Amino acid sequence: MTTSNEHLLTGIRILDLSRAIAGPTCSRMFAELGAHVIKIESAPAGDLARGISIFEADRSLNYVQQNLNKKSLCINLRDPAGIALVKALVPHCDAVVENFKPGVMATMGLDYEALRLIKDDVILCSISALGQKGPLANKPGYDHIAQAYSGITSMIGEAGESPYIPLAALGDVSTGVHGAFAIAAALLHKARTGKGQHLDIALLDCYYHCHEVNVHQYSGSHGEINPTRNGRHGSYLCPAGLYQAEDGDIMLMAFLHHWPDLCAAMSRPELINDENFATDAARLNRLDEVINLIQDWFKTFPNVAAIIKQLEAHNVPCAPVLSVEETLTHPHLVGRGTVRTINDRLVGKFQIPGMPIKTSDYPDNPDYVAPTLGQHNREILRDVLGHSDIDIDALIEASVLMDKNS
Repeated sequence: MTTSNEHLLTGIRILDLSRAIAGPTCSRMFAELGAHVIKIESAPAGDLARGISIFEADRSLNYVQQNLNKKSLCINLRDPAGIALVKALVPHCDAVVENFKPGVMATMGLDYEALRLIKDDVILCSISALGQKGPLANKPGYDHIAQAYSGITSMIGEAGESPYIPLAALGDVSTGVHGAFAIAAALLHKARTGKGQHLDIALLDCYYHCHEVNVHQYSGSHGEINPTRNGRHGSYLCPAGLYQAEDGDIMLMAFLHHWPDLCAAMSRPELINDENFATDAARLNRLDEVINLIQDWFKTFPNVAAIIKQLEAHNVPCAPVLSVEETLTHPHLVGRGTVRTINDRLVGKFQIPGMPIKTSDYPDNPDYVAPTLGQHNREILRDVLGHSDIDIDALIEASVLMDKNS
C-alpha cells in the first residue's frame, strides 16, 4: 500500500542547474516520478523559459509544463556566496544536472573535478547541444543546430528541395530522457561500485541515434544507397507515408506483412502475389504507381473516418493526421492522460502533454504544481542545509537569494 506522496523515485534528490528544455526535461522525469528536485535558478530572472508562453498573470505556461513538482531556489550565481550555497547542496543530492555551454561550469567552480572534491561519488549529468568534447563542443547550440549536424534535418522535406524542420522539441526532449536514463544507470552503478560518474549527454548524439536505417544503408552499400528526404513517403518500405482524403490526411503503414491486409481492404487480392507489387522493393520501384493506386481508392470514400473504418476492419496500421487542436479532445489521448489538464494556482486550467511513464502502483499525472521563482528558498536552506531564519534573512538582505510570486 502506497501513500499519496510516494512514487517510484521517492527518496532521490536531484540538484538541477539546467534551464530551457533539454535539462529541465531530464530533471522533470525525476520530479514527476516523485524525486525531490531542487531547481537552481539564476537571479534575477530565473530560468529563461519563464519568458516564453505568457498569456496572463505573468506566468509562463512553458515553465509550468517543464517544472512540475520541482522546488525553486533562486540564487545570485555571480556572487561567491551564491556559488557557496550550490556547493553546500551537492553532498545532500544524489545527482547534479546542468546544461550550460561546455566550460561554463568550470568558470563557476562547479565542474566535475571541483564537485568530486566536495562529494567523491558525485554524479554530474552535463547536457549540451554538441557534447563536452570535440571540435564543435564550444559552439553555441540548440535543438535544431544539433539536428542539422546529425543528418536528421536532411531527411525531412521534399526530394530536391530545401529541408524542413519539425515544430516540436524532438531533440531536447529525447536528450532529456536519455540523460534521465543515464543518471538512473549511474545511480545503480554507484550502488554496486561506490563510484560516481560524469555523464556527457549531447543532443547531437541522441539525434544521430534516431537514424534507424540511414547510416548503415549508406555505409553497408558503400554509398550506392544515399538516403535523403523523400517527401510524404518512406524511402525503404512501401507503402509508408501520408495520403490525402477528401477532408484530411491519413498516415498509412501497409508495408511487409501488412500489404496483404491493404489488398484485402481494397478488394484487390490479385495484387498480393503480383511480382510488380509483392515485395517492398518491388513497390518502391513503382512508388508513383502505388501512391496513385491508393489515392484513387481513397477517392471512393467521402471522408477520413470512412477510410479509417475500412482500413481498421482489415487490421491495416493507419491513423488520421490530427491537428494540435484535435488532440486536446481526442477520447484516447484524454482518457490515457496523454493530454493532461493542469490547474495552476495563478493562471487556472490549461492543457499540457502528460507524463509518458505509467505505472501499476501509482496514479498517472499526479496533481503536481510548478514553483514561483525562488518559492522554496527558505524551505531548502532551512530543511536541507540547516540554515536559521536569521542566516536566510541575511542572504536575502545581501541579494544572494531572490524570489518573485510568478
